Amino acid sequence: MKWGILLVAGAVVALSGCNVTSRDNGTQTQTQIQIQERTEKEDKILKTAESFAIQTLDPHMDYQGWYTSIYGVTESLFALDDQSKIIPLLAESFTQQENVWTIKLKDHAAFSNGKSLNAEMVIKNLRRAGQINPRYGDFDQYTYEVLNEKTFTITTDQIVPTLINDLASPELAMVDLSADENMSQSLVATGPFVISEFNPRGTVKVKRNEKYWNGQAKLDGAVFYYMPEADTASMAMQNGELNCYTGVTSDAAELFSQDKDSYQLVTVPAARLQFYILNENRLGDSVRKAIDLLVDPNEIETYLNGTVTKTSGPFGSTAPYGQVKKPEPNPEQAKALLLKEGYSLNGEGYYEKDGEQLTVTIAYYASRSLDRVAELMQEQLRRYGIKGFLVCEEDPDGTYIATGDFDIGLFCMIADKTGDPYYFISSTIAEDSPYNCGGFQNPQVEEKIKRLKTETDQGKRAELSNQIIQTVIDEDAYGYVALLNKISVMRNGVTHISEMSPFDYYFLNVDSDITK
Repeated sequence: MKWGILLVAGAVVALSGCNVTSRDNGTQTQTQIQIQERTEKEDKILKTAESFAIQTLDPHMDYQGWYTSIYGVTESLFALDDQSKIIPLLAESFTQQENVWTIKLKDHAAFSNGKSLNAEMVIKNLRRAGQINPRYGDFDQYTYEVLNEKTFTITTDQIVPTLINDLASPELAMVDLSADENMSQSLVATGPFVISEFNPRGTVKVKRNEKYWNGQAKLDGAVFYYMPEADTASMAMQNGELNCYTGVTSDAAELFSQDKDSYQLVTVPAARLQFYILNENRLGDSVRKAIDLLVDPNEIETYLNGTVTKTSGPFGSTAPYGQVKKPEPNPEQAKALLLKEGYSLNGEGYYEKDGEQLTVTIAYYASRSLDRVAELMQEQLRRYGIKGFLVCEEDPDGTYIATGDFDIGLFCMIADKTGDPYYFISSTIAEDSPYNCGGFQNPQVEEKIKRLKTETDQGKRAELSNQIIQTVIDEDAYGYVALLNKISVMRNGVTHISEMSPFDYYFLNVDSDITK
């Protein structure tokens, strides 16, 4: 394979080739025992693949905490269980009185260097995350008070109904900020594993945290190979170079499902959303609406064969804040809109106006099946007279999301991150949010987002969310395509890789194991 994966088995072969002579007539020497112990340990190295590579280990920056959480290196005060319920992790408990939250830490919570996690360090982490991550800027504005070593309060200017949800975010991970470490390359955190080798935009290796506060990890370590192409991971799995991976495509899932003697395949409904942004700075109202009427999520769902479920909005239809509607595909209505706008079909079967052909740039990145979605969207638009050019970027956040250089920008992210709609809405629709990069502006929507931020009544939160999402659908600002099913494949004997969690930012944990 071109990826040149160096298997741990290589080290095993090298060790087994040592010629050690015993003086005890068949009894193992101490050297032989040590070699056997090392070999047994090397068999406990989990090999997996990740489709994203990061440049820094700093969990507070951007979405880097998602990956350090995947690696089993960082933890937050709270977490989400497999049913999407908030549970304490580093925290023991919390209480709320109006806009004051009192949080008690677990007595034995500690960093990988053995230092106890105390209230003062938690506050420093929350403030730092607020300073360098715009999505959590409020945490630098809150008022904190240390009550004792393991207890502190957070006082907000107004009631924040999602505060504990936020504290379950992997970006608010706890790290030892007093450690003399360059967090772009290494960090001291609280998870069951520690970084042993980090190659920016490449392979990451972790080893067991021997001082983990919550038990001993069953694995000695893991290797995360950077494989942005899904077919590469599938081939590596078949070749025995991987033990498991998440993000299995439909073709690979069908293949693995036929060999139950070798593989376990687990599919769970997930919260990750495929969607596209329509650039209002480059596309007029009629063209955007025509595109929305030509993109067919039904066809995309069929094409992706079991890996996605079509959706009308960013949240599941069973959620009270997932009650929105969007028009069914309608090529005839799209045609009427374009003709009214002055477009006509040329000899090549494409729309043009004033001698200029209607073409759109479809920007995407290869993972989460967005490459296949982009190709099908291009075909759907071509079928009805709109030419689309595909532009694949390795780093969407550093390219078309940052620059707005697209007509249709595809993206995939967790929408229902913590059982509440505010995170997704504030990240994609609010003014100046990272993924409002297509020029959408609506004062009424912005006002509703501000109300959603502080509304405590769950019914009213759902109502506001539905109104906000319905508006962006009606104004053809965003197109919601499908919710991904989380599909994990494991070689038989691999267990507990968070395969039942709907959230992609959980993977390696203290119970992850290779039993055979």
